[in-house]
Amino acid sequence: MSNALRVEGWAAIYDDVDLNGDIVAPGAFRKSLAKSGSFAVKFLYQHAAEQPIGRWLRFEERARGLYAYGEIIPATRTAREVAELARAEIIDGLSIGFRTVKAAKSHGARRITEAELWEVSIVTFPMAPKARLTRIGDEPLAGGAQKEQSIRALAAQVREAAKILSA
Repeated sequence: MSNALRVEGWAAIYDDVDLNGDIVAPGAFRKSLAKSGSFAVKFLYQHAAEQPIGRWLRFEERARGLYAYGEIIPATRTAREVAELARAEIIDGLSIGFRTVKAAKSHGARRITEAELWEVSIVTFPMAPKARLTRIGDEPLAGGAQKEQSIRALAAQVREAAKILSA
């Protein structure tokens, strides 16, 4: 499709505790991707199964994490809206949907060593704040560190509010 919008970015960051207390180990998705391939991984908006917005073309295991290459296909209103919001760097988070195969508790966190990767979504607030789009079309994106700090601060405020409300 000629008017598809190419995107790429970090679907998962290795060895970094996310806001849910999970750590993805390097290679956690290797078996899953070898078995099903990139095209089996759905490209959704906000993890909503009823809102596919494109397709993932390939994934690369890199030292930092799982790097994704895909395209938003403007066949639906949602896909067109997400494409425009991504171009404007308003929505730039990536988040994985998966089934844990092997994991163990380690230092208060869950370390995931094997998982079936089902989908990668563009989201407003990623559980792994460093999981971000890095390129939209031909343009690299900037501002990741500042956005990560903002998301971590918001998460801390939400946790504090939950403590107060549950007291």
